[in-house]
Amino acid sequence: MGHYGGVATARSSGSTDGSGRLRRAGRAVGRALHLPFTGTARSIRKATHAHGAGESGLGKLIELHAVNGAGDVMITVALASTVFFSVPTDQARGRVALYLAITMAPFTLLAPVIGPLLDRMPHGRRAAMAGAMLARALLALTMSGAVATGGLELYPAALGVLVASKAYGVVRSAVVPRLLPPRFSLVKANSRVTLAGLLATGIAAPIGAGLSRIGPEWPLYGAFCVFVAGTFLAFTLPHKVDSSKGEARARLSDRGGRKPSLRTVGVPVLNGLYANAALRALSGFLIFFLAFLLREHPLSGQSAAVSLGIVGVSAGVGNALGTAVGSLLRARGPEVLIVTMLTIALGMAMLCAAFFGGLMVAVLGATAGLTQALAKLSLDAMIQRDVPEEVRTSAFARSETLLQVAWVLGGAIGIALPLNGILGMSVAAALLALGAAVSVRGLLGAARRGTPRPRVA
Repeated sequence: MGHYGGVATARSSGSTDGSGRLRRAGRAVGRALHLPFTGTARSIRKATHAHGAGESGLGKLIELHAVNGAGDVMITVALASTVFFSVPTDQARGRVALYLAITMAPFTLLAPVIGPLLDRMPHGRRAAMAGAMLARALLALTMSGAVATGGLELYPAALGVLVASKAYGVVRSAVVPRLLPPRFSLVKANSRVTLAGLLATGIAAPIGAGLSRIGPEWPLYGAFCVFVAGTFLAFTLPHKVDSSKGEARARLSDRGGRKPSLRTVGVPVLNGLYANAALRALSGFLIFFLAFLLREHPLSGQSAAVSLGIVGVSAGVGNALGTAVGSLLRARGPEVLIVTMLTIALGMAMLCAAFFGGLMVAVLGATAGLTQALAKLSLDAMIQRDVPEEVRTSAFARSETLLQVAWVLGGAIGIALPLNGILGMSVAAALLALGAAVSVRGLLGAARRGTPRPRVA
C-alpha cells in the first residue's frame, strides 16, 4: 500500500512539476509577445512626453493628433478605393466631381462658420474634440454600408467626416498655445504635433490598404475603432484646455476699430496668411489634378497606382522633412522664411511646367510638402509673436479655417482642368504667383522694419 501511495505521490509531483513548467513557459512566451508592444508604447510615451510635454499636457495632444491622423487616412483609403480606383478613369472623374459637388462645395460655405462657432465655446474644447472624433466614428459606420456600392448616401457622410475633421483641426490649433511647456516655442510644439500625425498616417495607410483587401468596408471599421479611442483620449487632456481666461475673439476686419482684429494686431500676419493660403491651394490642386493625370498618363514604366504612390510618398517625405527642420529652427525671421518657401515652390512649379516629366512631378510633390510645412510653422511663429495673448487663440482658429477653404478651392480647380501636364503646372505656378503678388512685398517690408509687438487697448 505504501509502495502504491509513493508511486501515486511521485506521479502527482511529476504532474505538478510538468504543469508548473508549462505555466512558466506560457508566461515566458506571453512576456516575449507582450514586450514588443509594451516596449514600443513606453518608447512612444517617452518621446511624446519629453522636455516637459508630459507635465504641460502637450504629450496628450500629440498622442491625440496621431490617433486623428490614423483614423482620417483609413477613411481616405476607403474612399479612394471606392470613388477612384474601382471604376474606369472617365467614370472615376465623374464620381470625384460628384464628391466635390456634394462635399467640398458645401464645406466651402461651412468652413468660414466653423472657426467663429467654435470660438464661441471656449469652455468646451475637450468636448468639441471628442465630439469631432465620435462623429467620425459613427459616420465611418454609416459609410461602411454604402462604400461597396458607391451609393449617393456615401457623399453626405463624407461631407460630415470632412467638416468634423476640419473642426478638430481648428480646435487643435487653438489648444496648442495653452499647453506649451516652459521655454518651448510654438513652432517646436506645432512641429511635434504635426510630425506625430504624419508618422501615424504613414503607419495607418498600409494597414488601411491591407484591410481593404478583405473588403471595401473594412478600413472604415478600422477608422471606427480608432476614432472611438480618440473620443476617450480627448477627455484626458488637461482641464486648462477648456479655460478661456484672458481671451477675446479676433476678427479678420476691425469693424471701425472698436475691437481687436488680425488686421489691427499684426498686418504681417495677414500677409503670412495669404502666402500660406497660396501654398495650401497648391496642395489641394496637386492632389486632385495629379490623381487623374497620373492615372491616365502614369510615370514611365510604372502603373497608375505606383505612379500615384511615388508622388504621394514624395509629398509625405517633403512634409515630414519640413516639419522636422521647423522643430530645429529658431523662431526668428519667419517673414523671410515664408517668402523663401513661396519662392522655392513657385520656381519649382515653373520648372515643372517648362520641363514636364515624371521626375519633375515627384520633385514638385516633395517641394510642395516641404514648403507648406515650413511656411505654416512660420505663420504660427508670427501669430505667437505679433498677436497679443488676449486674442491669440482666436487668431489660430480663424487662420486655420481660411487655410482649409484655400485647400478646397485649389482642389476644385484641379478637378476642373483638362488632363494636360504643362497646363496644370502652369496653373499651379499661377496660384503661387498670385499669392506672392499679394504677400511678398508686405512680408519683406515687415522683415526690414522689424515688427513690434502690438498692444490691445
